[in-house]
Amino acid sequence: MKKNKWWKSVVAAALAVTLAGCGAGEESTGEQGGGTESSAIEGVPERFAGGEETKIRVIRKIGGDDHTAQYLAGVKEEGESLGFDVDVFTANGDTARYHDAISQAIDAGVDGLILSHGDDAATYDAVERAREAGIEVVAFDSIAELEEIEGVTLTSQDDEALATLALDQLVEDFNGEANIIYLWVDGFPPMVRRNNVYQEVLAANPGLNELERFGVASEDTSTQTQNAVAAMLNKYPEGEIDAIFATWDAFAIGAARALEEAGRDEITIYGIDVSNADLQVMQQENSTWSYTAAVDPKLIGAINLRILAKKLAGEETPPTYDLEASLISRESLVGGSEPVNMVNLADVIEGWGTSDAFEEEWMTILKEHHNQ
Repeated sequence: MKKNKWWKSVVAAALAVTLAGCGAGEESTGEQGGGTESSAIEGVPERFAGGEETKIRVIRKIGGDDHTAQYLAGVKEEGESLGFDVDVFTANGDTARYHDAISQAIDAGVDGLILSHGDDAATYDAVERAREAGIEVVAFDSIAELEEIEGVTLTSQDDEALATLALDQLVEDFNGEANIIYLWVDGFPPMVRRNNVYQEVLAANPGLNELERFGVASEDTSTQTQNAVAAMLNKYPEGEIDAIFATWDAFAIGAARALEEAGRDEITIYGIDVSNADLQVMQQENSTWSYTAAVDPKLIGAINLRILAKKLAGEETPPTYDLEASLISRESLVGGSEPVNMVNLADVIEGWGTSDAFEEEWMTILKEHHNQ
């Protein structure tokens, strides 16, 4: 009996050693992202080589418009193509909800944050807290002070270029002499930058006369703008208003509706931003929305995501980045055989919707891996 027990002990010990050896081997290869070494993704930064989950939260303060939808789609599509888990949220102008969403993301320990339209001091405090927690941050159209926080990239449409493109066209069309309704709202960094250009253009062209201004940022901005412009039209008979300068496409849509209802097609709209809804309005028969200066909102989202991906990979990124603007004319939209939308707008505007900014070779490898 004693010999039997001794033999069983030897066999059990040998089996334990064998199993331990197998387990150690599996653990070692597991660190490479799978059961075997070959499962590791080659040619990408170590951060992504093992297929570790990457959680991204996208939080936008404003919302409810097609531009926001396009922007969020751009972020989500680019992130998911890289294998990231991307969650998006819009606060629809509600400051408390915006900051609550940021706090929840920080507490959840996400890997990266993309913020949009953070316009107050509380945004600075929130981003500072996120960075202290080791979370990478990219902020779009937000307060300039975020640039002071180590590791943050502040992105924007080139707002000066957007305003300049639209206003230069207005000045040219009216030889520097026009009565203008100005649609603008204070408090947002991009609006402040656009207004700075507007004030400079007014100063350089004394023949431009601002009759009135209106602006509100809310869930129903277009409707409120439509009502406000309709009221203004009642005060100024035909021939007394030459143009409307709308610093946001939600303003331009509301103004276009008001002009259509009033039959005031003698007034020309010069806008900023573009979306499918905007293009549809511009292409309507007798539309008064003649020009809009814009950056592809879907591309904005994609580029913001690429910058964040580079941060997660430990690669160098700039403190600021401006996206190039284009001027879109109604004339170019209605000249073709079929309606123009955000997909085929590239057929009308050269280079529209495409950019290799911050696109690295390893991103292509990751996309191919996750889209097999």
